[in-house]
Amino acid sequence: MKTNELREKSVEELAQLLDEKQLDAFRLRMAKATGQLSNTHEIKANRRTIAKILTLINEKQRGDA
Repeated sequence: MKTNELREKSVEELAQLLDEKQLDAFRLRMAKATGQLSNTHEIKANRRTIAKILTLINEKQRGDA
């Protein structure tokens, strides 16, 4: 997901998206642990998306944006 798309969302929408991405991260970790994950790059991409969302939530709460 692109940063510009995320900037248009409200803090509540970002929080909901964060919950979804964290659940996805858990599922990816479990799939990797059981040997069912073939595309390991998805873990890194998901982790970066979570970081983007957290950064934008903090910016919006501080009022920087």
